[in-house]
Amino acid sequence: MQNQTIDGVEVMRSSGNVFADLGLHDAEKLKIKAGLVIEIRKAMRLQGLTQQVAAKRMGITQPKVSDMMRGDFSNLSECKLMDCLNRLGYDIEIKVRPAAQPVGHLMLAVG
Repeated sequence: MQNQTIDGVEVMRSSGNVFADLGLHDAEKLKIKAGLVIEIRKAMRLQGLTQQVAAKRMGITQPKVSDMMRGDFSNLSECKLMDCLNRLGYDIEIKVRPAAQPVGHLMLAVG
């Protein structure tokens, strides 16, 4: 990433992963979890679900749904978030392929 100065303010181009830009060690997992939470929020909104009803359907407590809506998803694993989406009526497809680099990476494609 190359930094530049605009009107006296140093600007850093994003890598595309804000968690990596912040230097967090589990940045790829956090990006995946954030993407899953975004999809859960969309599903709840589209279906007109309250936090209480959504919690019951997803098999988690309402306080955990509240935490999720505020961006705190640290208490939920990627697997649990995928289970929540399944319970809201969404299919999840996991695709595995050889990586272009020596170490592969995780990504979330929504469609």
